[in-house]
Amino acid sequence: QVQLVESGGGLVQAGGSLRLSCAASGDFFSINAMGWYRQAPGKRRDLVATITRDSSTNYSDSVKGRFTVTRDGAKNTMYLQMNSLKPEDTAVYYCNAAISIHPGYGMDYWGKGTLVTVVS
Repeated sequence: QVQLVESGGGLVQAGGSLRLSCAASGDFFSINAMGWYRQAPGKRRDLVATITRDSSTNYSDSVKGRFTVTRDGAKNTMYLQMNSLKPEDTAVYYCNAAISIHPGYGMDYWGKGTLVTVVS
């Protein structure tokens, strides 16, 4: 059974920083692309950042220059370093990963989310 577990959320003042982690566990062959999404109250879930297996990254315009996504293949973990946080960054942050259980068979997995609250 594959699981994604996020951690690192919390309450922070505007201008501060947080580092989120997403750890994958279970029996699988490989982790392909991974990404962070966020959902603010009453809003849809939006893409924040993605990272491929070879660490190519993509960011939403709203976080470009402030957030950095990385991954550690040996630890099956993805990170999101969030700097210069703004109140509008307040949301539940979700981890997503395309995981192959065995060669040629992949599925999309989601974590349960971690809450980030930025206060001014």
